[in-house]
Amino acid sequence: MADDPNPDPGWYYNTRTHEVEHLERSRSIDLLGPYPDEATARRALDIARERNRQADAADREWDGD
Repeated sequence: MADDPNPDPGWYYNTRTHEVEHLERSRSIDLLGPYPDEATARRALDIARERNRQADAADREWDGD
């Protein structure tokens, strides 16, 4: 984790470790977020799954399927 003198106040979900991170964070490539609070960050995979479902539905509608 980086020692940032001015850390981002957001909450993040680490897809590699499956842990929620705040202030000190791992590499950006492993993170989803930022989220406004710890509870929302813990739901990151569910949020991403729902956003993907909505985007896929919008694509199908746009394609006329």
